[in-house]
Amino acid sequence: MASQVAAQAPAAADIPANNSRLAKILERGVLRVGTTGDFNPMSFRDTATNSYQGYDIEAVTALAADLKVEIEWVSAEWATITTGIAADRFDIFSGASVSVARARVAAFSIPYTEAGTVPLGLASAADRFNSWAAINEAGVRVAVSQGTVFEDQARQHFPNTTIQAVQSPATGFQEVLSGRADVTITSNVEAATLVAKYPELKVLVPSAEQRNKRPFAYVVDQNDPVWLNFINTWVSLRRIEGFYAALDAKWLGKA
Repeated sequence: MASQVAAQAPAAADIPANNSRLAKILERGVLRVGTTGDFNPMSFRDTATNSYQGYDIEAVTALAADLKVEIEWVSAEWATITTGIAADRFDIFSGASVSVARARVAAFSIPYTEAGTVPLGLASAADRFNSWAAINEAGVRVAVSQGTVFEDQARQHFPNTTIQAVQSPATGFQEVLSGRADVTITSNVEAATLVAKYPELKVLVPSAEQRNKRPFAYVVDQNDPVWLNFINTWVSLRRIEGFYAALDAKWLGKA
């Protein structure tokens, strides 16, 4: 369902005369945004209102407002981000960590923030899993969401463990809480949110031992340089204005 974010649609003179997604978005007056709604604090469902909330949601809402168009939220899964773009299900994905695998089949905008990967487990097991090496033992069960960068990272860092790639709506941290897994890995920003919500969870290594630091960027069609250029220009301007610094402070607790 589309949500109203601007009162005035773009004038016909403001619509570029080409076949880019930018032209199509302005012509139809709707920006279709793919998002998963399962990555707090970036994109998550507010159960009280059944609406999307988070860092990425606030950012793309501002993008739609600057375009003077409405937003249509399109439910997506991590494993099908790039196919959703290629199949024209949505115009932009609300934000993802940059990876070479994804970049082979889709385009990334310039980055707007960054995060690192940390292991997360039960606080009661923190002494046992107090390092990356301690986790990488036979018999340890590591759960990750299928199709995410964390699945690839888990296989890289924990070759001796049993990797459990779970399909949405299941998540790695839920597998840990239920006792079906010992450890999961996720971004340090999501881990901080989860620990605050579930005190039985704990980040298992010090902050300085984060791995796989990655930028976050928007995902768009790699065959549409006009649309990619517009997104890059918009991100550049918003970064200089301090928009993303404010989101970092609000949602990620960065000073």
